[in-house]
Amino acid sequence: MEKNYDPKAVESRWYAKWVEAGLFHGRADAGGEPYCIVIPPPNVTGILHMGHALNNTIQDILARWRRMQGRNVVWLPGTDHAGIATQNVVERSLRAEGLTRQDLGREEFLKRVWQWRDQYGSTIIGQLKRLGASCDWDRERFTMDEGLSEAVAEVFVRLYEKGLIYRGKRIINWCPRCHTALSDEESEHAPEKGKLYYIRYPMAGNGGGHVTVATTRPETLLGDVAVAVHPDDSRYASLVSGGVILPVLGRKLAVIRDTFVDPQFGTGVVKVTPAHDPNDFEMGQRHGLEPICVMNGDGTMNDAGGPYAGLDRFECRKRILADLEAAGLLEKIDKHENAVGHCYRCDTVVEPMLSPQWFVKMKPLAAPAIEAVRSGKIVFVPERWTKVYLDWMENIRDWCISRQIWWGHRIPVFTCADCGHEWAARGMPSACPKCGAARFTQDDDVLDTWFSSWLWPFSTFGWPRESDDLARYYPTNDLVTASEIIFFWVARMIVAGHEFMGDAPFRTVYIHGTVRDDQGRKMSKSLGNSIDPLVIIDAFSADALRCSLMMITATGQDVFVSNDKFEIGRNFGTKIWNAARFMRMHSGDAVPDTGGVFAPGELSPDDLFLLNGLQNAIRGCTDNLEKYRFNDAVLAVYDFVWHEFCDWYIEKSKPALYEGTPDRKAAVLRVMHHVLSSSLRLLHPVMPFITEELWHEMGYGGDGGYIMNAPWPQPADAGALARLGATDEVLAYVAGKHEVVRAGRALKADFGIAASAE
Repeated sequence: MEKNYDPKAVESRWYAKWVEAGLFHGRADAGGEPYCIVIPPPNVTGILHMGHALNNTIQDILARWRRMQGRNVVWLPGTDHAGIATQNVVERSLRAEGLTRQDLGREEFLKRVWQWRDQYGSTIIGQLKRLGASCDWDRERFTMDEGLSEAVAEVFVRLYEKGLIYRGKRIINWCPRCHTALSDEESEHAPEKGKLYYIRYPMAGNGGGHVTVATTRPETLLGDVAVAVHPDDSRYASLVSGGVILPVLGRKLAVIRDTFVDPQFGTGVVKVTPAHDPNDFEMGQRHGLEPICVMNGDGTMNDAGGPYAGLDRFECRKRILADLEAAGLLEKIDKHENAVGHCYRCDTVVEPMLSPQWFVKMKPLAAPAIEAVRSGKIVFVPERWTKVYLDWMENIRDWCISRQIWWGHRIPVFTCADCGHEWAARGMPSACPKCGAARFTQDDDVLDTWFSSWLWPFSTFGWPRESDDLARYYPTNDLVTASEIIFFWVARMIVAGHEFMGDAPFRTVYIHGTVRDDQGRKMSKSLGNSIDPLVIIDAFSADALRCSLMMITATGQDVFVSNDKFEIGRNFGTKIWNAARFMRMHSGDAVPDTGGVFAPGELSPDDLFLLNGLQNAIRGCTDNLEKYRFNDAVLAVYDFVWHEFCDWYIEKSKPALYEGTPDRKAAVLRVMHHVLSSSLRLLHPVMPFITEELWHEMGYGGDGGYIMNAPWPQPADAGALARLGATDEVLAYVAGKHEVVRAGRALKADFGIAASAE
């Protein structure tokens, strides 16, 4: 046995053997109660970051633990086509060639994207394997696989034919850089220090005077169609519907009264721009106002912007403010902090814009998904996320599912050029179903990426076709994910599961915290505080990364990491390795019995105390895994192995091993090997590589048996240890000895007495 553990040599060797032996592959026709997890599919553009490492370590712990319990485990992996992100990557490479996607055309551009995906799309999968992820790679899926694409078309057609998908002109979030609509959840709002501009709108007619309107976006006043006040605001009781004049353009605006207006905001008079603000759009609908869109898709002003046409929206803001000031219409500017939406992919400030898009009516679909959580059929861990989920679901809005890009599932809606009939189809039709004409066009837009991933728990098992896998593994058991995609993904999967499978897609949703640096900042490239998991694996080992992450991750709490935190796991691995080497020195190549069967009177009080500690560690680890308390599960084993086994028992066993009788030495070694064998199994889900290496080095696997297939340790019955002599008095006596030693060591330290002195 090597003096030092070499993770680089061990990790790649064992992972290859696990895959070759098919240990990760679950079979629908095999025995065992099913246990299934579907991976939150990382973007095909992604590379492993510390959030992935945390998320997938937790999933791997659950999968390995349940395998050892005899469950029929499938941890289904795959990647998401990530429409906007992937298209951006490929378009960047085209720009380096002096080309645009329009230069190539849709068909050739999509060929380029597929080529990119084939070359680079499996990067993160390889990185997950380095982490030790025991996914069922034979079942790996991609959201644009043929089968998953079939599921997307099936779902779209069903919802379309039920009247739950419609095309409407509504306010959406528009990214001027990505040139596409975004859902509300894809527009990430962050507080920004901005300004509140007070602008004078002249009164219509010859009476003179003005009203002052406060706004954070002066450039949108070009699309104003009215000003509004609260009906009960006495300050404006005399403000009649004769109207006011729009500054700069001179257009006459109506005055409306609406309870939405907050009399405390600004002056109590607000501009109404229905084409560029969701609340204004709703007011416009109530009062029959015709919206005016003043921007192009690239964020420049269109012809409705009059003299500002062609200007970028922020340059337009500067020009309008200058013109207002010159005309004496800019009353004042105050500092003002407000939440500004940014594109979740490129961080560009999004523009609320009236646009024709495809939507899913979500309220009719939400009721079963709400009831599933209310009734406890689906449980959130930690429980506090239940309220967050229910609040969002009970106030759910229609989902904008169309995107103005080319990479993705193209919307399967067709329009006949001869009769104008519109219909949805599961495949490419041959003719119009109404008039039989062969001249028709398909909608240019593609579906939101989440429209495929909301089907992930069942489309990956072959739905809409029936299969043994689908019957065996749906519904799945646990979902492990982060809080930021509760609405993007979790809620929508629950909706889809009930609508298309008639059952919830999983039973427990474990929400882990965010990985932050040791200053509490979220890790990001822009801050330069990211830690690359692969660098940590190279420096410390995959086991050290996994163990350290789990030990500092309290249930549902954020995780604060720094490079030195990973020394915890590395040092623990070294401690276990050294203990095993010490045991091999005394056992030789013979493998002592690890079954834990001892005769009354055979064991010393120290032996009994250690075996009792092992039972506590088994219970603590198992109980905490059942409760998703991963840090407590790891700590239960860590404290036992490091302190009770290595620091106390191994040290106190040396006289027996070096000078004791053959029977006493044999008993001590049997205790040691039983404890190490059990501890390695408890640690395997967290530290799979070193535990597999030691399982074989110590001969515990017999002729080629893997620790992954070894049974999960079970605590002995309550009376077994007592019958061997582990009474309360004996256990208290050993605990007292330990206290005396600790007190003695403390006194030596306090009085500067050498540790070796009597």
